[in-house]
Amino acid sequence: MGIWIGKNRKARVAYGFDDVALVPGTKTINPLEVDTSFCIPSDKGADINFDVPIMASPMDGVTDVRFCTEMGRLGGLAVLNLDGVQTRYENPQRVIDQIVNNGDDHVTSVLQGIYTEPIKEQLIVKRIQDLKNAGVLVAVSLPPQKAQRYSKLITDSGADVMVVQNTVISSKHLSTQYQAYDISKICSETEIPVIVGNTVNYQVAFDLMEAGASGIIVGIGPGAACTSNQVLGLGTPQITATVDCASARYEFYKLHGKYIPIITDGGMKNGGDICKALAAGADAVMIGSAFAKATEAPGKGHHWGMVTPNANLPRGKRINVGISGSLKSILYGPSNVDDGSQNLIGALTICMGSVGAKDIKEFQTTEMVVTHNSQL
Repeated sequence: MGIWIGKNRKARVAYGFDDVALVPGTKTINPLEVDTSFCIPSDKGADINFDVPIMASPMDGVTDVRFCTEMGRLGGLAVLNLDGVQTRYENPQRVIDQIVNNGDDHVTSVLQGIYTEPIKEQLIVKRIQDLKNAGVLVAVSLPPQKAQRYSKLITDSGADVMVVQNTVISSKHLSTQYQAYDISKICSETEIPVIVGNTVNYQVAFDLMEAGASGIIVGIGPGAACTSNQVLGLGTPQITATVDCASARYEFYKLHGKYIPIITDGGMKNGGDICKALAAGADAVMIGSAFAKATEAPGKGHHWGMVTPNANLPRGKRINVGISGSLKSILYGPSNVDDGSQNLIGALTICMGSVGAKDIKEFQTTEMVVTHNSQL
């Protein structure tokens, strides 16, 4: 499998969103009658169900208490970054405004300085309780080492879902210089569902499911604010990454009878990309740029990746996507732009109806064709 790229060396051919298209079905369904819901399974309580298979990425320019509250009221789930300004500063919006208003030549050093402020446990508790008081489900994100440290505080404070997220994650992390994280331990000792990412690999996805993950986040390098491919050379185009990890999900289900959702994260610019990700095998998607355009987003049309302020090797950049409208218009319309970045649910339901899929699981069997960036 693959093609020769030189003497004795092969490489797989991989595909991104622009390389494929979805084929209309032999039957069609009224878009108003399709089911777009997805479920986060829980071994320690009731499963968590959502009408909207779109999650908002835990980026400081995208999600805060206000944004997460509105997303929850609209039927989706926004993830709050507990490793960012929300837990380092009593008044995070003032700090975000400083990031937004700084020039491009200095913003990386400004970010590095801002993120040297330590996390404060009382702010973790406060942000979670603010969301609980708003009456919405609470999802929070931390990198593995900090998730291991704060997981009890997070659950005791009332969070409903914990996302453990790194640029690259595995079920077996090795280190002789610091205490390595243990995904299996995090999952088993945390009393709420733990979603784990990011990966693009079949075996890693399967191993993370074996470790107890309640969901797998797929994607390395494709996000608009991410430069991991440029800086580190890491990444796999999202269609291939999603198909590979979805295959691991099917194998795990066949062996254990437990269905673990796949969540594709990054690189989706419009409704068409979201449709392709779900058709490739994802149960939900996680997006940042599209939601950074919402009037409710704290970044006021800007966002930056979670590793942008890394003290040693910044990866990612602050990008300006502008403000296009309310979160409700981005999710449900009406759309006032023609680039597919608004009415994402409308686009999804019409596409599902056009291929004859009554729910996401049927949508995952949609026929795809390779376009090679053709006139499509």
